[in-house]
Amino acid sequence: MKKFILFTLILSGVFLNGYSKTDNLRAYLSYSTFYSPNHGPYLETYLSVFGKSVVYIKKENGKYQASVLVTMLFKQKDSIRDFRKYELFSPEIDDTTSINFSFLDQQRIPISQGTYNFELLVSDKNRDKAPFKIEEQLDINYPAGKINISGIELVESFKKVEAETELSKSGYEFIPFMDNFYPGSINKLVYYSEIYNTITALPQEEKFAVSISIQSYETGKLISNYLKIKRESPKQVIVAFGEFDIQNLPSGNYNLVVSVRDKENKELATNMLFFQRSNPEAHFDLQSLSNIDVRNSFVSSIQSLDTLREYIRSLYPISSSEEKLFIRSQIKLANLETLQQFFLSFWVSRNNADPSKAWEEYYVQVQAVDKEFHTVNKRGYETDRGRVYLQYGPPNARSQSYDEPRAYPYEIWQYYKLGIQSNRKFVFFARDYASGEFELLHSDAQGEINNPRWEIALHSRDTDRYNSPQQIDRMSEDGYFGKHSDDFYNLPR
Repeated sequence: MKKFILFTLILSGVFLNGYSKTDNLRAYLSYSTFYSPNHGPYLETYLSVFGKSVVYIKKENGKYQASVLVTMLFKQKDSIRDFRKYELFSPEIDDTTSINFSFLDQQRIPISQGTYNFELLVSDKNRDKAPFKIEEQLDINYPAGKINISGIELVESFKKVEAETELSKSGYEFIPFMDNFYPGSINKLVYYSEIYNTITALPQEEKFAVSISIQSYETGKLISNYLKIKRESPKQVIVAFGEFDIQNLPSGNYNLVVSVRDKENKELATNMLFFQRSNPEAHFDLQSLSNIDVRNSFVSSIQSLDTLREYIRSLYPISSSEEKLFIRSQIKLANLETLQQFFLSFWVSRNNADPSKAWEEYYVQVQAVDKEFHTVNKRGYETDRGRVYLQYGPPNARSQSYDEPRAYPYEIWQYYKLGIQSNRKFVFFARDYASGEFELLHSDAQGEINNPRWEIALHSRDTDRYNSPQQIDRMSEDGYFGKHSDDFYNLPR
């Protein structure tokens, strides 16, 4: 069934970081869009600044305070359609030697429907440094007469309010969870979203279902025990607000999905938000494999334990988080029968009609990847290029540069479409000449390593001190980066 993505959260948990280790402005930005039936669409932004990362100035009252300058621009082509420029102040403090807080700014910005280039500039007013700048495409799309779903907001805490305020929603004030990464110390995921136009898009008395689920980012499959369904009647605004206990959710990449379905289970609207989980304490449920019968299947002919282990290891690039947990924890411990059951279950879930064919087609890719990307001590699927190739398929463009002055050998891959993402890039570089392996240095794809300073690292072959501001300035002036690598990144070929 085709999915209609009415809104995708463009940016969540973006880490703003300068160049210097000691002189960094550090902050998190997240934002979501919502729709007011009375006033139209609006953007909510949340900016959290690490208190230790800014400069404090002593005031006349003897206390210390920091100040951050924030500019938000909303552009269409070459025109600025809207902007916000303001100064964000820290709390006043008595002592700057024991700062252990962050300070939060929340903005609610009315904005017309359309596609914008959203530009954010953030700088420390008390430090003579250029602003940190990010740009993202922002889509505001709430068609009249169709069911729409707002952005999905992750929540750190909330409280009920007696009267609505400028920044409250549905009778609550929310403190957003500023990251999309949940460490093992956090076992609760709280979410908030809104659904619009059911009262105009559906018959007045027709019941429908609102489901909230956690799905595997790699496979799109529902994670067991992470589904909530509520029957609803058409209303002007329907609130999806709740929580999941993620104590037993394995480490991995996931999507939080809000979906609306009619009485015949037809999907009417959906929206999703990517998040990551780290949970070293999670365990794979071996009981889930106990009823799988491998007799008379293609797996029954694989009787070599070493061969089967190697086959299963090669599945890692395309495995879900639960499947990766099995591979990590059981590949050396499980007996032949358990490994056969897992292997069969894996391919039945991909192609129930012909799991053997699905495996054979994948194994052809594994062999091709091994031939092109293997190193002296790694098989092809274990390398970063091999993993990306198997997980996402061949890139649409692959730029290669192996002898650029002052740069490590590198490749830049571009994918025109990556699931619901568009124009995603991967930068690999060969830092270790002896092994010949190309490591993943940076990508703008969800769930991948994101390194805003990738060009500096790429062109640091002559020095291991590229983190100092002086070194960066010299590299920029001398043309260490911003030439071929910048061209390849912006216009891969």
